[in-house]
Formats: sequence, structure tokens, C-alpha cells
Amino acid sequence: MESLSKNFEWFDQKWFTLETFQSFEYENSIVLYFLAIIPLVFLVRFLLFVSFRQKIEVAFFTNSLKSHWSVYLRFIPDILMAGIMATLIIALARPQKTSENIERNSEGIDIMLVLDISESMKLQDLKPDRLDAAKKVAQEFVLGRLQDRIGLVVFSGEAFSLSPLTNDYDLLQRFIEDIDYEMISKPGTAIGLAIGVATNRLSESKAKSKVMILLSDGDNTAGNIDPYTAAKLAASYRIKIYTIGIGKDGRVLMGTDPFGNDQYVENNMDESTLKTIAKLGGGSYYRAGNNESLKNIFETINKLERSEYKENRYKNTSDFYQVYLSWALVLFLIWLAFKSTFVSNPVED
Repeated sequence: MESLSKNFEWFDQKWFTLETFQSFEYENSIVLYFLAIIPLVFLVRFLLFVSFRQKIEVAFFTNSLKSHWSVYLRFIPDILMAGIMATLIIALARPQKTSENIERNSEGIDIMLVLDISESMKLQDLKPDRLDAAKKVAQEFVLGRLQDRIGLVVFSGEAFSLSPLTNDYDLLQRFIEDIDYEMISKPGTAIGLAIGVATNRLSESKAKSKVMILLSDGDNTAGNIDPYTAAKLAASYRIKIYTIGIGKDGRVLMGTDPFGNDQYVENNMDESTLKTIAKLGGGSYYRAGNNESLKNIFETINKLERSEYKENRYKNTSDFYQVYLSWALVLFLIWLAFKSTFVSNPVED
């Protein structure tokens, strides 16, 4: 039954709706102008018929001759012929529908974001503080990627993987939003351990490019892995490391005391560790002293590490002229059938 219904799919009034005609693309659209000629053809034919028709005198009084509804049946062949001509013209115009399929192949980049959540990230030289500023630009960075897999590692005195490599960006956004100082209770800054955890995640990656972005505001003060050794290990897995030192030197706002007074601390960050890590990892080191510079750094890295996309476009064109040829054939057969009936009687009553 299903195959039968498909065979008669053309037998549907939908093919003559304005919406259907507007949805088509016509290969020979100029042919459609001939549709306007059809009424002219029948108008000329009617005028010629009226002017040169043969009349038969009948021996009846004029008052005794009455019109009958069957007189109008003689217009059926002309209507059928007009339909035949119209459907043939539409078929000649080659109505089509084109669908375009796009296939994008990405060679892909796997990225690990390694974020410091130690106590010093509470300092407010970035607004509202270092950690929240870092979380915001990290979320923007994630939104700027297409199809790349991204993972998360957080660290202070210890380090752990918060998210494996994934391209579920909504999930990553929630993970970043939930990052908090309380995730790790042990104090300190275990940079070497954090690099080791991130390297472990990236070590089995088959991606053409593997990148680690490490953001911290201090020197390595915890963990049982030396950061330089960890960086060399990452380099052996072809992992490129970008390091970002966050915060400015000097007197930095720490918060307020119970009485609402501002509290400040002296901050002097040793950049040598982060610089050496970046050099060993084949990447670059950046210093972010405020929110704007931190945003610009992530935008720079975003431009440096872009996936290569190959786009293939396929156009699938479907012809529908067969539908209108089928209608033309049916109308022609009906027209032939009427030729053998009284409807086509040339004698005028």
C-alpha cells in the first residue's frame, strides 16, 4: 500500500497551490511567461467563433426557445485544453527543489584549561577578584571554540581534573561557573602537579594539536612534581603550554575587615617559573595585570590556536516536471473522452 501511495503522490491538489509554486526553483523560468498567453488564445478563439460561426435556422418561435444548463457543458473541453497547456508549460519550465548539505571536517584541537584556585586568587586587583575574572574569560574562551575538545584542571596545594576533554560546551560552562576556593582545602600552589594531571588527560589524545593553558598568580610551593620536569614531560607528548601570570605587583586590595575597612597586601610575583614552563612547552608567557589585559591574552591564544576546517557542500536537486506531465496526460485523456460525447457537438442550439 505504501508503494502504491508513492506512485500516486502526484495526484494531489497540493501541486497547484501558490505555496508549492513559490517553493520551486525553475530551470527554464522564462517559459512560465507563456501561461499568460493561454487566456489570450481562448479569447481570440472565442471571438473568431462568434464572428465566423455557421448558424442553423430553426423553425421555432423565438418565445418557445429556452436556455438549458447543459449548454455550459460545451466549455468543458476548452477548460481541459487550457489545463493541458498550463501543465505542459509548467513541466517545460522544469520546477525543482534544491537542498544543500554541508559537511565540515575539523582536524581538531584538544585544550586543557589549568586554573589556580589558591587563596591568593582572592586578591582584587582584577574585578571582582582574580578567580572570578579568570572564570569569566575562560567561559568566553569556551564559547569561542568550534568542535574543539576542552578539559578543566583546578589546583592549589593539590590538583585534580574537574572535567575530561569534551565538546559539550554547556557542561563546561557549568563546571567553570561552579569553580570555588573550597574545592581544595590544602593550601599552596602545586603548579608541577597541575601540569602532570593535565598532561595525563592529553597524553592519549589523537588530536593534531594539543594545548595547555595554565593560569596562576604565584610560584610553585606545593606538590611532589617539579614544574620544569612536568613541562618537559608535557613537551614529550607534543603538548604546547601557554602560561598566564595573573595580578599586578605592589599594594593590592585583599578585601575588607569586619569594620568595613579596606585591607591591602604587598604582592610580588616571581614570573621566572611560568616563563620557563612556557619556553619548555613551546608556547608563550603572558602577564595579565587587569581584566582587559587578561581578556586580550585569551583572545590572542584563541587566534593562535585555531582548528582547520574543511567544508564540503553537496547540492541535491529534485525535479518535479513529471508531476505536471502526469496531470497533462490525464487531462488529455479526459479531453479525448469528451470528444466522443454531446458536450463537443459543434451544432449550436
